[in-house]
Amino acid sequence: MKVPTSINNIRRRVMHSITKNIGKSYTDPVVDTSKKLDIKKVLIIRPNHRLGNQLLLTPIVQEVINTFPDCKIDLFVKGGVANPVFQNYSQINKIIQLPKKPFNHLFKYAMSWVSIKRTHYDLVINGDKDSSSGRLLTQISKATFKVFGDVHEDIQAKYPDYKHISKYPIYNLRRYLEKLGFDENNSNLPVLDIKLNAEEIVNGKKILDDIIKNDKKTICIYTNATGEKCYSEDWWETFYSRLLEEYPNYNIIEMLPIENISKINFKAPHFYSKDIREMGAIIKNTSIFIAADNGVMHLASATLTPTVGFFSVTDPNIYAPYGNRNIALHTKYTNLEDWIKAIDKILK
Repeated sequence: MKVPTSINNIRRRVMHSITKNIGKSYTDPVVDTSKKLDIKKVLIIRPNHRLGNQLLLTPIVQEVINTFPDCKIDLFVKGGVANPVFQNYSQINKIIQLPKKPFNHLFKYAMSWVSIKRTHYDLVINGDKDSSSGRLLTQISKATFKVFGDVHEDIQAKYPDYKHISKYPIYNLRRYLEKLGFDENNSNLPVLDIKLNAEEIVNGKKILDDIIKNDKKTICIYTNATGEKCYSEDWWETFYSRLLEEYPNYNIIEMLPIENISKINFKAPHFYSKDIREMGAIIKNTSIFIAADNGVMHLASATLTPTVGFFSVTDPNIYAPYGNRNIALHTKYTNLEDWIKAIDKILK
């Protein structure tokens, strides 16, 4: 049974009003800061099934591993894409998966919550400030240390990039540890990373070589997106023609979506895969990946390939690809010449 969007929006508003004060009464434990914080078992909560949102979880996972190298991590997510995303993270102990459609699997949904209540964790992190279920799960968990995911004005004032969906959970964790009395952490924030291994990358190169059949470097584009984030065929045709003109010494290929559609009418060599890691491995062997804001854009960023993301309706301050020479371009305030200059800066 599919729940109408309007009903879901009402549900979110009601749940947010009910849960917004959860965690206010929580008291931080007193710790001896002369000793190393003994964190062995961590739960990170991000109950969202979309590929992009689970890829955007990889930085906080890396931050926890960097901070507590001896820990094991459980992830509480929704849907099944977390398995391939975190496949090469050896410190992931367990992925607790909520069913994508909880109304069709109420027993499994309930048992997922029960498993959190029954397990003792040293640290629980709610990775989404807007998730009511994340706040509730953090509250009911038997954890020594809890990070509820609140928005903190002091961090907002200090870090202009605090709004980013991948960054604020890291800033929140660092702030929490400072409140406990530990030294401030000013190291670089981790970027998205699916940790492709050498074998995967070599296999990706073989697939790419079979597509391009030459030794030139490659530009990869992805012309699909959801809803209003999707640009028109005319937009992509104009942009693709300019790429051909500007970069004759590069291959230009297109990655196709599951719907097998192309906004440039299949004019470029193209490929399709259902395997997230295989897709990532092919992208890893290209020089640059260009797409509108979508999950595959975040997948490209998570392969550590320079990524250009086009934004029109979503806020790049929240969803922009970052690190690795990545750039977000808001197409309402920039033009084709700006985009080519940005690409030039990466390629040349």
